Amino acid sequence: MDPQAAKYIGAGLATLGMIGAGVGVGNIFASFLSGALRNPSAAASQIGNLFVGAALAEALGILAFVLGILIFSA
Repeated sequence: MDPQAAKYIGAGLATLGMIGAGVGVGNIFASFLSGALRNPSAAASQIGNLFVGAALAEALGILAFVLGILIFSA
């Protein structure tokens, strides 16, 4: 395989992590909204967990983006 083609394939696969991060953040907020509608009194105590989970998922998406840029530019 041509090294240039392998670089493009690797960068493309790394960007799939960004799609996964978007799906993960969507699932986090959907689950929170579902739980908050079922038990509104407990929703206020779970806001911190919501934002920590979303931040971790976004951090993985940013990491995938940076790795894709590094693979592409190498």
